[in-house]
Amino acid sequence: MLEDFRGRGWPFPIKLGQNKRLSLLDGNEKIRQSIFLILSTAPGERQMRPEFGCGIYDLVSKPNTPALRGLVKTRVEEALVRYEQRIDVLEVRVTTPPEARNYLLIRIDYRVRSTNAFYNIVYPFFINEGPG
Repeated sequence: MLEDFRGRGWPFPIKLGQNKRLSLLDGNEKIRQSIFLILSTAPGERQMRPEFGCGIYDLVSKPNTPALRGLVKTRVEEALVRYEQRIDVLEVRVTTPPEARNYLLIRIDYRVRSTNAFYNIVYPFFINEGPG
């Protein structure tokens, strides 16, 4: 029953399993891949669902400032709430490693609704600003 709620589907990228058949993912790994797909898809990129995606890649040429980090945080939260209804987004933190100002680390803490299990993902987001 829980697997029904969490879903089953193709992995990304699509690949054949060891038995030379289409391999499918389910459960928590499918949710994790779904989160990565939402974050890495730009609105307008999917022809049949042009509104789908996060929109953070529109920001790659912006300077690494607190305002940018706040905007990234907002876009990630809104996209996950809208497109990944199997989870509750608990917290999104956007930080810059002190040694490299050309990327952001987006940490997402979430709970899978069907199991109440807690997980987190760190998504690296590279921007064009050089080391500062």
